[in-house]
Amino acid sequence: MLRGLANTPMRLTDMDDPTFLRPDWVVTKPRLTGICGSDSKQVFMDWGDVQNPDNPMKGFFSLPQVLGHEVVADVVALGPEARGVEVGDRVVLNPWLSCAPRGVSPVCPSCAAGDLSLCASFGVGPISPGIHTGTSKDASGGYAELMPAHDSMLFKVPDSVPDEIAVFADPFAVSLHAVTRHAPPSGGKVMVYGAGALGTCTTAILRSLYPDVDVLVVARFDAQATLARKLGATVIAHEPALHVIEEAAAWSGGVLQPADGLPMAYPGAIDVVYDTVGKRETFEVGSRVLRARGTIVKAGVHGPTYWEDTPLYFKELSYVGSNAFGVEEVDGVRRHGIAHYLDLAAAGRVDIASMLTHTFRLDEWRDAFTALATQDRSGAIKVAFDFR
Repeated sequence: MLRGLANTPMRLTDMDDPTFLRPDWVVTKPRLTGICGSDSKQVFMDWGDVQNPDNPMKGFFSLPQVLGHEVVADVVALGPEARGVEVGDRVVLNPWLSCAPRGVSPVCPSCAAGDLSLCASFGVGPISPGIHTGTSKDASGGYAELMPAHDSMLFKVPDSVPDEIAVFADPFAVSLHAVTRHAPPSGGKVMVYGAGALGTCTTAILRSLYPDVDVLVVARFDAQATLARKLGATVIAHEPALHVIEEAAAWSGGVLQPADGLPMAYPGAIDVVYDTVGKRETFEVGSRVLRARGTIVKAGVHGPTYWEDTPLYFKELSYVGSNAFGVEEVDGVRRHGIAHYLDLAAAGRVDIASMLTHTFRLDEWRDAFTALATQDRSGAIKVAFDFR
């Protein structure tokens, strides 16, 4: 990652101030912008050992980009048709460049259903292709002193929720989507693979909304493990793979079958694996410790990979993707995932404040990404740019 950072094509530059992309857009001034894992992968050029990737998402991005979509900001200017926000409002960003921000009417079936991350209009003009803020050359992101946004993309932050907590709205909503769409059974056992921002949010959601479920977290770094234990999870180390399988089986009550290579728990006793890493090793381990007809939820994104997937068919597992967020159901109430987070945070039902470990000024961007590249030494979990 440090080699990638040394050669990254990203740079700090002066640009014209953003304008209203449509009459119902506004301009905001970021206060705090978190660095998402997807941003880091772009900056580090960290996509695994992929030669000539044939990624079908290429048509939904346009360059050059200003990254940054985990944003707390102040509204500073309103387009003539903008509604629902006022100058001076403190807001968090729902970054999806779906039908409404693009002026598409009537909206597509996915948007009508609240599945904003499955919108059919990510390539529709007049806004350049991009799935969310920071992936379109027109809709520049929060690694900047000013950022445009559609009025529907902004959620007012309660006065009781500080910036340092509001900045987690996006990753929390990503994890909420993964958990609520593939909820664990009552009294079940789950494994959260990875303890970065998505893994930590997943653990917090499970402990808050599903308190009768036992949670095992696979953590790579000491700071991550400490926070996972604080949230009430059992924690094991991330390697070697054999150790992870043995520990997970022992914790859950799975029965390991003898094998020349990595063993498989059969019967297994883990109901769901929430994989926030998305690598060959995590798929192989996760599939081996699950119970029959258990579920792997792929919430982490890495490069395409081959993995030994025999347990997938043998145990009749479900291997499902989870893409960002939209309208989610919590406690019988359907609301946008970000709105749920702000309510839960304001009510004190989730507390992930200590996940924000480092902040930097924008001109210190190389230091910010260095902290992420050296988490074993820096103790970084979530890093953000501070414009205040």
